[in-house]
Amino acid sequence: MKHINHYQILRGHALVFCFILAATRIFAQIPDVYLNSTPVITGLTSAMEIVHAGDNSNRIFIAERSGVITVFNPGALTTPIQFLNMNSGGQVVDATGEGGLLSVAFHPDFSVNGFIYTYYTDTNGDLVLARYTSANPLGNVVPANTRVEILKIPHPIESNHNGGELHFGYEDGYLYLSTGDGGSGYDPNANGQNTNSLLGKILRIDVNPPIGSGLPYVIPPSNPFGNAIYALGLRNPFRWSFDRETYAMWIGDVGQGSFEEVNFRTAGNASGANFGWRCFEGNGYTPGIAINECPDSASFVKPIYTYPTGNARGRSVIGGVVYRGNAWPVMKGYYIGMDYFSGDIHKINSDGSVKEYQTSTVTGVRDIGEDEAGEIYAVTATAVYRIEAEDPLPVTLVDFTGAPSAEGVRLAWQTSMEKDFKSFDIQFSRDARQFEAIGSIQGANAPAGNLYSFTHSTVENGDLYYRLKMTDTDESFRYSKIITVNRDGERPGDLFVRPSLISSNEMNLLVEEAFQTVEIVNAGGKVVLTEKIGGRSGPVNIPLGNTASGIYVVRMAGHDRVVQQKVLVWR
Repeated sequence: MKHINHYQILRGHALVFCFILAATRIFAQIPDVYLNSTPVITGLTSAMEIVHAGDNSNRIFIAERSGVITVFNPGALTTPIQFLNMNSGGQVVDATGEGGLLSVAFHPDFSVNGFIYTYYTDTNGDLVLARYTSANPLGNVVPANTRVEILKIPHPIESNHNGGELHFGYEDGYLYLSTGDGGSGYDPNANGQNTNSLLGKILRIDVNPPIGSGLPYVIPPSNPFGNAIYALGLRNPFRWSFDRETYAMWIGDVGQGSFEEVNFRTAGNASGANFGWRCFEGNGYTPGIAINECPDSASFVKPIYTYPTGNARGRSVIGGVVYRGNAWPVMKGYYIGMDYFSGDIHKINSDGSVKEYQTSTVTGVRDIGEDEAGEIYAVTATAVYRIEAEDPLPVTLVDFTGAPSAEGVRLAWQTSMEKDFKSFDIQFSRDARQFEAIGSIQGANAPAGNLYSFTHSTVENGDLYYRLKMTDTDESFRYSKIITVNRDGERPGDLFVRPSLISSNEMNLLVEEAFQTVEIVNAGGKVVLTEKIGGRSGPVNIPLGNTASGIYVVRMAGHDRVVQQKVLVWR
């Protein structure tokens, strides 16, 4: 989610209403998620992925870039066993650049047929899907000489943008595979939109061809383009997953230079989806790409979640999974992803209605995967961490906003429940990574919640970041979401409600344009007060009547322009 600077200039009433409705939704309480600081598996050399066999053995398998798959038996996560060395009979896997063994998937009938599928880059740099066979599926050894090549995709000379991840479909049993666009910048060969190229796609094949056909796979008859392509328009879908409960598809697609994105499709509308690359990056046309080479943008599937690449938020999205385990009920139904460089944890409700992120001290995560019970883990090159969720504090934060003010930055927040709650520490950062305390406010401990405000006296400009440290009476604590306040470029008329904390019976405006009306809108988008100002300018005082305490949006509308500002009424 791109954080909203709560002073916005919008043109047109429809856009204003969209803003208000979005602002009321993004503050819904969501779980506080973290990587347990004690790894469950250590001593790895270049881990890429964590998977399970789906055979009720509860084993954990780690794929490493070199072409080695390691297995850990239940309760023995400190005892690695080499399951398969793909290079033991001669080099098969080449880990140059972004290559190597990228993904592993076990056949749904693995316990019977012993089939394991690997996706990797070979010594020519091509993308290869191969099958290995275990004669004893419950054993922990797979011979390298059982390798059968299923599919090879020629890859350009660049060694990046290979994708990719393997998954079997829960409903259809087909094998799905994500591929990158072939590398370099801006997809120079335009593979993403080319339905004759298998690069920049989600592929779907049937690896159970008719007996006696002699074929390694066949094309499912329902594939939308008559070939292996299932969905298109992707740049580098390095990690993606199926929701094991709804079968929805979640794809993390690494951005070019503007946005990282997470794409989402329900099980019923994923086939044939076009995610827009190279024509689209994030929610807009890709700079420098001729629009006339692109299909109508209405045909593109817009991301469910984007964030700017190359800043404090990171620059390489790692697609995640929807949590369906039982250990952390508060996290159930949330998609959990990360960014490789920043370590930010992305949290999205499984229907996409709530999107949020929080910072993490663990960076370099290459995969987020599940064990057989649905518990989830983050994989770095050398270790595996369990992803857990905190029990919620005895305080419910429903809104936290900030806006530039004459004094610096005015922060306001609202709770709907407090019990055994101690205090809020207000923290400030210039980069969204390192925070410093700038003040503290004692909690009211009000069962029905309370309103709070704080002014940060500062002359700094640019993006300023804030969060709340919320501490319980037993000294346990959580952090709020991070909000961004931008103090650059405000025009004199932008901060028209002065002060933005209103503690009297009237609201003071400084009007510098010919606006006609002033409206006060509550958090639910309802207009609670309207005043006609008839083009007046200069100081204007608006009686508030019986307007209740709370956080509101004040908007002034003229013939061709609407401005708005968030305020806190506290009387």
